[in-house]
Amino acid sequence: MEALGQIFQDKPLGSIQRFVLDQSLLGKTYGEMAKGSGYASDYIKEVGSQLWQDLSEALGERVTKKNLHLVLSRFQQDNVVVHNKPPQQEFQAHYDAQKTSLDLVRVSKADFPGGPIPVASPFYVHRPPLEELVCAEIMQPGCLIRIKAPRKMGKSSLLNRMIFYAKKQDYKTVYLDFQEADEGVFASIEKFLRWFCINVSRQLNLPPNLDDFWDAEMGSKVSCKIYFEGYVLQCIENSAVVLALNEVNRVFEHPNIAQDFLPMLRFWHEVAKQDSIWQKLRLVVVHSTEIYIPLKLNQSPFNVGLTVSLPPFTLKQVQNLAQCYGIDWAANEQGAGRLTPLQTMMGGHPYLVSLGLYHISQEGVTLEELLQTADTLGGIYSQHLRELLALLQADPQLISAMQEVVMNNETVQFDAIAAYKLESMGLVQLDDNQAKPSCELYRLFFTQQLGKQNCTRNYFKSLKEEQRESNYTSQTDALSQFLLFKT
Repeated sequence: MEALGQIFQDKPLGSIQRFVLDQSLLGKTYGEMAKGSGYASDYIKEVGSQLWQDLSEALGERVTKKNLHLVLSRFQQDNVVVHNKPPQQEFQAHYDAQKTSLDLVRVSKADFPGGPIPVASPFYVHRPPLEELVCAEIMQPGCLIRIKAPRKMGKSSLLNRMIFYAKKQDYKTVYLDFQEADEGVFASIEKFLRWFCINVSRQLNLPPNLDDFWDAEMGSKVSCKIYFEGYVLQCIENSAVVLALNEVNRVFEHPNIAQDFLPMLRFWHEVAKQDSIWQKLRLVVVHSTEIYIPLKLNQSPFNVGLTVSLPPFTLKQVQNLAQCYGIDWAANEQGAGRLTPLQTMMGGHPYLVSLGLYHISQEGVTLEELLQTADTLGGIYSQHLRELLALLQADPQLISAMQEVVMNNETVQFDAIAAYKLESMGLVQLDDNQAKPSCELYRLFFTQQLGKQNCTRNYFKSLKEEQRESNYTSQTDALSQFLLFKT
């Protein structure tokens, strides 16, 4: 993205042009960009065509949507800015320094997979151009970035790197995880927004002087805006503040809060286009599922700004990670071939792949043994699979929906909320409301487990029907005997 700043020095890009460019770098089609963006597909295609034409004229070579990434990479290599490293290079330089001093690539230093990966860790897998995109966007005044991916796909690890980069730019940072909020916080929008403001203030080392700015007659959302505008942002001199909101899907579970809070974020982003004080605020919204609370198109914060979805690991990325774990046989083309079944069965899911490689490196289990028992309750994934099964069993609607997915050979369509919840758990991949298992591991395990439960239910159902028939037959025989006796 730094390359674009050099190319368009005299002609800054508008928000729609930046959107098309960012999404094109992520490999999205014009149709995918149109979904949920509020723009028609034809309009986005027209913006893209003009953008490629402008780039072609500026660079003196033909630029298309297909060769965009290659052209920009070549331009950056030819025009390196030594005193201002691009985000990806800055991450790499930081990692190389840590690797040299601590020798972090040895497996004895590997932590058990599961939580966010520290910035200095060599076990973080870069997924270009995501890191560069989000870190370049965080430099844009009044930006709004949305990171969406199922559980354990690496959202928090990417967010940590964004925060690290923001601090390197001397930005103030605030990190709020809505999973930490007590249930009582969601009792009303007033209570929620006061909790929100107090947490922001404390992380910025500001006294939470809410009562000086809060006016019940004006309403909670207006009071919250006044508090940020007249106090929080005013106290941040010659800097910007990155407000990172993690696990926002927790808010989705409370429609009375979501229908006020989410449009408020959208409004703040829109105000920043006109008001310099709000341009100090850079919003990052992280969530694991699509919102299933009805919002008007012009109120949703999810059809503006930059949207990033985390892709699964490629085979090459799995191979690189295996080498970080000290699995020496993974280094060559033959090793990549051996890893292919692991990448395929896990669907490239970062946590599932990492867990497998960890056990191979630490416990001496072979890849073939791991794959043979992966979908059983005796394999290394048993705890993870049991947890997912327990979550499904707690919600009859979800277990019924997952049964339908794994018992059908083709994609199925069902209730949108059930689809979004299964997606947030990482169990299914969605195309609109069409769902299929996200990986072969889940398909095998849940086919077996839910198939057993289905057989058990059918067995007891059959018993009940037989019992009813037996009771009916007994009653009929008794009545016949009684009538015979009477005659």
